[in-house]
Amino acid sequence: MNLIEAVRASGIVGAGGAGFPTHVKLDTKADCFIINAAECEPLIETDKYLCRTFADKLIAAVNLVAEHLGAQRKVIALKGKYQAEIAALQAAVDKSGSIIEIFEMPTFYPAGDEQTMVHMICGKSVPERGIPIQVGAVVNNVGTLLDIYDALEGIPVTDKYLSVVGEVQQPVMLKVPIGTSVVECIEKAKPTLSSYAVILGGPMMGKVYNNKQEIDSLVVTKTTGNVIVLPMDHYLVKHDVLPMSTIRAQTRSACIQCRMCTDLCPRYLIGHRIRPHLVMRNLYREPLLTDDTQFEQAFGDAVNCCDCGICEMFACPMGLSPKKVNGYFKARLRERRIQVERNLNPVAREEIDIKRTPTGRLTARLGLAKYYDSHAKECFMLSPKTVKIPFQQHIGKPALPVKQVGDRVQKGELLAAAVDGALSANIHASIDGMILRQDAACAVIGQSEEES
Repeated sequence: MNLIEAVRASGIVGAGGAGFPTHVKLDTKADCFIINAAECEPLIETDKYLCRTFADKLIAAVNLVAEHLGAQRKVIALKGKYQAEIAALQAAVDKSGSIIEIFEMPTFYPAGDEQTMVHMICGKSVPERGIPIQVGAVVNNVGTLLDIYDALEGIPVTDKYLSVVGEVQQPVMLKVPIGTSVVECIEKAKPTLSSYAVILGGPMMGKVYNNKQEIDSLVVTKTTGNVIVLPMDHYLVKHDVLPMSTIRAQTRSACIQCRMCTDLCPRYLIGHRIRPHLVMRNLYREPLLTDDTQFEQAFGDAVNCCDCGICEMFACPMGLSPKKVNGYFKARLRERRIQVERNLNPVAREEIDIKRTPTGRLTARLGLAKYYDSHAKECFMLSPKTVKIPFQQHIGKPALPVKQVGDRVQKGELLAAAVDGALSANIHASIDGMILRQDAACAVIGQSEEES
């Protein structure tokens, strides 16, 4: 079985992002292979732990994937302040005898954005709404590389490493079966609040949950890398629920057209057409623009937004919401079937190196400074009796179940198969047990009533 076949069979998807099926991403050739270990959002611990703990496996996987890609350049990119991680990786590189660069990045957000990273390492800007391979690069997350290493040993994706931080007695690292309850993970870290909100992912791009019933239903998936526990009245929680009507009124009355949202935008800095201040300026005109050409001229920039959140969480002095407005107009442009022309040869702006957002200042602005220097010191394994495994943990079509209620399965056994000829990924059982419940969306595995 070759690398692509092994990766596809194991159900590997991007472990640090939206879950793009990895067998599709790696089915190419590239000049440069970049391993993203920057972990740019505040409070996330997972990739740092993986670099320290599994450096030898990571380097072995880097060499195998680079050989497959035909990449002459191999680069591990992480923040220069991660000295323990850099030392572990360098020792593994030296031990292997490989030629792998360790690229030390400044401490800024979003250092882990793959287009920002590609420009910093390769000196090339990825085309608007494009992908790194268009400039000869492939980028994989640390967790994805370790999953590839396992795949070549015949081990599918069944477990996930994640950090739990925030309003807990002590941040922890966990290794848990996919499908584990998020609440069970939080309980291991001993939350300091009886009622709390949860962010899955980082504070800037993660998904916010503030409803107890919804929180109780959350489970760990292949893309879950971090859980943040916050008070219900935290700024990030309240900001998340602002309705568009409020945002519209705030924008019309308070936007001062300072253009800070544009000047600090990472996509604007690498040369893309995106000027959030102009979208904000034109927001009041939306009902007046019936002509598609005029609508595109006013709001077309929004399609190039990468949703990093710098514009509204850091740049805007008035506390407005350019990211949410961009998201709103992305949807409107789709509804009107307006195709926005792409710049295939963007050129980074001269000021790019002096307009990056410092992570420490961002953390303070987000009201997270009290948690910033508290790091996970231990990794624990959880062994839940029951897991709920979604059949869609990736971009594309959900996997199709191949088992039935009442079937017994073992950990690593195929539970749902990727859709042939479509963007999809296999899903495997993460524990031994019986399929207790199943529908088109997920399967619940646990002990039968006789066993419990």
